[in-house]
Amino acid sequence: MSITLRFCGAARTVTGSCHLFTTPTGRFLVDCGLFQGQKTLKELNYGEFPFRAADIDAVLLTHAHIDHSGLIPKLVRHGFAGRILATRGTIDLCSYMLPDAGSIQESEVAALNRRNASRGRGEVEPIYTQADAVAAMQSFSAVSYESWVDVIAGVRARYWNAGHLLGSASIEIEFADAGKTGKPLRVLASGDIGPDAKLLQPDPEAPAGFDHVIMESTYGGTDREPVTPGSRRAHLAAEVRAAAGRGGALLIPAFAVERTQELIVDLVDLMDRGAIPAAPIFLDSPLAIRATEVFRQNAASLDPAVDVGRLLASKHLRFTETVEESKSIAKLSGFHIIIAASGMCDAGRIRHHLRNWLWNARATVLLTGYQAHGTLGRFLVDGAKSVRIQGNQVKVAANIRRIDDYSGHADGAELARWIAARRPVQRGLFLVHGEEEAIAGLNARISERIIPAVKIFEPTLDDIFDLSAAVPTPLVATHRRRLEPEAVTELDWHNDMSKLVLDISDRIEAAADDRTRGVIIRRLQRALQAE
Repeated sequence: MSITLRFCGAARTVTGSCHLFTTPTGRFLVDCGLFQGQKTLKELNYGEFPFRAADIDAVLLTHAHIDHSGLIPKLVRHGFAGRILATRGTIDLCSYMLPDAGSIQESEVAALNRRNASRGRGEVEPIYTQADAVAAMQSFSAVSYESWVDVIAGVRARYWNAGHLLGSASIEIEFADAGKTGKPLRVLASGDIGPDAKLLQPDPEAPAGFDHVIMESTYGGTDREPVTPGSRRAHLAAEVRAAAGRGGALLIPAFAVERTQELIVDLVDLMDRGAIPAAPIFLDSPLAIRATEVFRQNAASLDPAVDVGRLLASKHLRFTETVEESKSIAKLSGFHIIIAASGMCDAGRIRHHLRNWLWNARATVLLTGYQAHGTLGRFLVDGAKSVRIQGNQVKVAANIRRIDDYSGHADGAELARWIAARRPVQRGLFLVHGEEEAIAGLNARISERIIPAVKIFEPTLDDIFDLSAAVPTPLVATHRRRLEPEAVTELDWHNDMSKLVLDISDRIEAAADDRTRGVIIRRLQRALQAE
């Protein structure tokens, strides 16, 4: 019985999570996520799937984050007619997150088409619409933690709480009658693993003893200082007080689901105790506002020590749902706090606020989550002096700060302990959902100490492995790769061009006089003509 696994996303990158299992009885996916970051990766969202959607019999969804669920509406739109198995918490969140993603795509494509029309370019279509996302929700089917559910003939699965997000799961998959031994083949897909001290979520759980483990590596090369509720709030308080001292806005790009609620809980608590100055907190995200209700509905699965309902009803909170309400925030000049999506500054309302404030030295931008390669958030973390937002060049004078205490991901040491607890891993450990440095860091932690080096694999995009063999065997590609490995891991020409435009603008602006500026322009023109 041959069982193959194709890595259709999250291979040497943290986005686009999608793993295709093929068996003699059918095909199913674990996750079907949206690619984010540099344009070369995001363009994969618009292209064909590396499989026929109609041939997929089921989807096992680890959690609701868009990099894991965001292409499900496209999958359904292109002919998928099977079940999408997910926990109740994941389904509740997806019922808001996926339509929101479709709405964002429609609005961004409409704006792009307006720009394209002025440039004489053709129109583009959104990856999917809000209506597509609403229709896709009919395919979801709820599963309970720690209970077996049939997937396709000869395959069953069991979900375990991953401690990462409301409803998140690691998925245990069992293939019956695999191999000559007659024993089932056992595979564990980690999903995203939460840290040991995660606000609102329990510690991750999963059984031990597998043939194969597919393991996330987001922070595989990172060691964090131990985080406690007290140290997390103290760190946040210090950042808020410093931002208040500058007298401008504190912008917090945050994932709309869970990260936002965690930040609000701590900010309101700190204000109530007088640890930070009282100030309006604008929650500028319709999705985050709706997600808050989902958290109330699922309060039984959250930390009972946190009075989420009281804190989210604080007088300090201002909910801005409409575009007009969002734009009106720009009229404020003193210290105030704006929490808006996206967490990587790659889309959504946060870009509007960044355009208004990044140039201002009184402003502070506090990044609270992972910033993927090629995103605006990553450029800010890396110290960019100017950036391009919605086609406009914006100088970066604001104070760029980062706090990692709210991360939903385990760090390298926690991931290594999680892997150790899953032993024995008989055949293969696949390191995915991480950039090259993070994967290398996790590999170095576990190689030989926890897992023999020969059993550790670092797949690239579209790699296929035969899981039935005694040792996972990479299959000779019978298909064309969508991208070469270096196109996934390196900044693309879009990023290079944006940097070049910014560098040219900075050089011309810094020139001593018009004559010098003319010399620079003529040299550039000669260089272009030489090409």
